[in-house]
Amino acid sequence: MIYLDYNATTPLCDQSRQAMLPYLDRYYGNPSSVHAAGREARAAIDDSRDRLAKLLGAKSHELIFTSGGTESCNLAVLGLARCPTSRGGHVISNKAEHHAVLNALEYLEKREGFEVTWLNVSRDGVIDLDHLAAAIRPETRLVSIMTANNETGVIQPMRKISCICRERGVLLHSDMVQSFGKIDTDLSLIDAASFAAHKFYGPKGAGLLFLRSGLSIQPIMFGGAHETGRRPGTENVAAIAGMAAAAEWMLRGSGGSPNRPDVWCQPPVAGAADEQERQKALRDELGAHVARIFPKAQQNGDPVCRLANTLNVSFPGFDSETLLMALDLEGVCASSGSACMVGSIMASHVLLAMGMSMERAKSAVRFSLGKQTSAEEIDRAAGAIARVFERFAKTKEKDRAYAVA
Repeated sequence: MIYLDYNATTPLCDQSRQAMLPYLDRYYGNPSSVHAAGREARAAIDDSRDRLAKLLGAKSHELIFTSGGTESCNLAVLGLARCPTSRGGHVISNKAEHHAVLNALEYLEKREGFEVTWLNVSRDGVIDLDHLAAAIRPETRLVSIMTANNETGVIQPMRKISCICRERGVLLHSDMVQSFGKIDTDLSLIDAASFAAHKFYGPKGAGLLFLRSGLSIQPIMFGGAHETGRRPGTENVAAIAGMAAAAEWMLRGSGGSPNRPDVWCQPPVAGAADEQERQKALRDELGAHVARIFPKAQQNGDPVCRLANTLNVSFPGFDSETLLMALDLEGVCASSGSACMVGSIMASHVLLAMGMSMERAKSAVRFSLGKQTSAEEIDRAAGAIARVFERFAKTKEKDRAYAVA
């Protein structure tokens, strides 16, 4: 199997697995219990929170543990928008966001009377900064813009976005699920940020929300005072420990500081920079193979300011579902975009938001690379893609022959 779907999920790293094992076996107490077993579990959560805060350049109490990226985005968007303020009910985002943000905003718009301004997105996938500046009003409560798109890998100009929001006193949330560990994470630019462990070689079912100190947020679930009353429910101790270990492995595996406030779209440490350059070279090699095999292929998204591991390509005349099934039969795992649609293959809402035709959006395939991707796998994947299109070509020739006959 050739796995080229790292943006959907990553394999669990050994460091994360080892960190989880004690809390799946010996240390099984409820972290809210006052006895010794509970205190052991609570100590693991506190330690993980401190380590993650240090990695992110945040304060420990600014991190809220959740079940993953979707909950973190929901909590940020719904919790901040609903928080009583002197402002009105206006929020700003764009239609290329992940559904965790998009659907939450649509709910506010349709069910709770909020007004949402949807920003224009260029053909390269970058939001219109002038439109953002003009859209902010006295009653604007929140702006939510993802740092890097999960389908195209396009990186937004977060520093400029932050400046616009700061000048106008508007809260800024960013979905950083795809960007963490791949580019620099500078939390000084935003007020809230969402993360998911399984995107950086940690366990599924664990995530966190950064919420700047001093900000209030309305909980979206009820039933307990966990996470200082912001997110109820018994914490997933093992997954939290695994998330902290995975984050450290991702950012500090080669030494160095993960925080470099002078840059935004750069890998966080020297070792990570080397790894991103390696993945970029492999991604570009795969793109060259695709262009040679299918000259009509069209790459989607900004060619420069995007994640080093992501290649989104449209194959005019074909549909994503057929291509993905054919690739799967060849042992290649790829995707048509978001992995959160429960197996459904639909035209990419991201590409449609970028102004692309329905045909181009419905023919897109996303290849995403990771730490385990090798040059040999890229060559094998290219061979598989070539065989798929050879079969398609033969099938079309047969269909034409039958039609003439």
